[in-house]
Amino acid sequence: MNQSTNTAVNSFRRLSFWTVIAVYFLILVGGIVRSTGSGMGCPDWPRCFGNVIPPTSVEQLPEDYREHYLQIRLAKNERFVATLEKLGFEKKATEIANDKSILVEEEFNATKTWIEYINRLVGVLIGLLIILTVWKSFKLWSSNKLIPIYSIFALILVLFTGWIGSIVVSTNLLAWMITFHMLLALALVAVLLHVHHLSERLQPGHGVKVDVPAKVRWILVIASLLTLIQVVLGTQVREEIDQISFALGDLLREEWVSRLGIDFLVHRSFSIVLLGIHLLYFYWAFRYSVRRSKVNLLTQVLMLVLLLEIASGMGMAYFGIPAFLQPVHLLLGSIILGIQFTLILQLKDHVQFKLNTI
Repeated sequence: MNQSTNTAVNSFRRLSFWTVIAVYFLILVGGIVRSTGSGMGCPDWPRCFGNVIPPTSVEQLPEDYREHYLQIRLAKNERFVATLEKLGFEKKATEIANDKSILVEEEFNATKTWIEYINRLVGVLIGLLIILTVWKSFKLWSSNKLIPIYSIFALILVLFTGWIGSIVVSTNLLAWMITFHMLLALALVAVLLHVHHLSERLQPGHGVKVDVPAKVRWILVIASLLTLIQVVLGTQVREEIDQISFALGDLLREEWVSRLGIDFLVHRSFSIVLLGIHLLYFYWAFRYSVRRSKVNLLTQVLMLVLLLEIASGMGMAYFGIPAFLQPVHLLLGSIILGIQFTLILQLKDHVQFKLNTI
């Protein structure tokens, strides 16, 4: 590899790495938005109360602002419902059209408005970072065409995620739309990590090639799928918590857990299954991987983050679901999925090397 290509690879890797960090930061901020009930802090999108810079007091808004922004949201929902019907999702379109919760327009709250506004600013920053990533990826076209192709896909994905974010606002935080929005963010992380991994393979002396059995990778694939299911289950619990919080006026937090149903029990019990399968992976990974190799070190980080995730879940269950733990719990779960995906890519390289040398 010549010096200019090596410089381009290193520059791209740094940028793609910090873009992934920025997406994780957005997931954390999104968790804060939800735990503070700030999702409707800005009733319109992409502006906030019709302005680039949101207001700081209700006196800056017209008297009929609630009715005004409700009508804007309803008009956007009508277009969204029509789109769903054209795509064949008639049942879901009917659910949205008949959902009375969408008709509720929140009163202005400066704190919630600015929390949501910061969330949007971080989203804009990520968009700019991904545009820069695409630009830098073209310098690697001759080395690996998949890098710019996946980078362009990441840009398309972030634009689609932003549009879905606008639908989340227009539907007044419809529960399944929030879950879909979060899954898109996790998909964006996966694409960016894959691009980062492809650029790593361009570096000389990439990886420590060792004889890692395929079963190590496949047990981690299973663990990743189960983790994703657990994250989705967690969103169902979160939706139930939102309903309980609304019913109790955001008071009596110590009673919230006792009011949760079967989803919470399944989510809590499922964590034991996840711990067990990760312990099996941990044993195999340490048995077959080289000490201080990337696989070995990432495996240690994975187990540490998994234990922290379980601890944060226990903290919410036994201490009345503290607001600060909710976004932390979501972030840790997202980081686990990212580490798992990175390890799967690393182990895939090792297994391919083993098969190619037979």
